Amino acid sequence: MRAVVWLVEGTWEACVDAAAGLGLTDVRLVHVLDEETEAGWEGGPLGLMGRGRRRPDERLGRTGNPLDEAGSHLLTAAAARLGGRSGGAGNPGAGPEVLQLRGRTETAVLDACVGADLLICARDGVRTERGPHSLSKVTRYVVDHAPCAVLLVWPEEVPAGVDLPPAPRH
Repeated sequence: MRAVVWLVEGTWEACVDAAAGLGLTDVRLVHVLDEETEAGWEGGPLGLMGRGRRRPDERLGRTGNPLDEAGSHLLTAAAARLGGRSGGAGNPGAGPEVLQLRGRTETAVLDACVGADLLICARDGVRTERGPHSLSKVTRYVVDHAPCAVLLVWPEEVPAGVDLPPAPRH
C-alpha cells in the first residue's frame, strides 16, 4: 500500500505516528511551502523604508531561504520519527520518499496523492469540535477531492468534551 503523509507544522507528529502504527511499507512524506507564505516572506522586506524592489532571488537565493530550511528540517525529523519502517519508490527498507513541494498547498498535496492508496493528514481547525470546523479550508478541500482513501487523525488526544459517535459495526 502506497501512502502519502501530509506534513504540516504543529500536526505532523500525529500523521507520522499513524503511518508507523499501520506498518506501511511504501510512504511518501510531503511538505508544501505555500506560494502565499513564500510571497509574504520574500515580499515583506522589499517594502520596508522605501528600499524599492529587488528580485527575491537576489536577496535570498534558494539555498538561504529559511522557509526551505524549516521544511527540510521537518521532513528530516519526520523520516527519523518514522524510523526507517518504510521504503520509498518501491524500495522497501530504503526509508520514506520525501518531497518538499511549492505552490498552492491543496493542489500540491492532491498531485502528490496520484497513484497513492491512502492519504494521512491531521485535523487543523478548531480542535475542540468535531465536524467541518475541525478542518481548515485547505484541509477540507484536500479531504473532499483526494483521489484515494483518507485517514484523518487528531493531532493530539481527542479533546475532552468532544462527543465522538460510536464506531460503526460491520
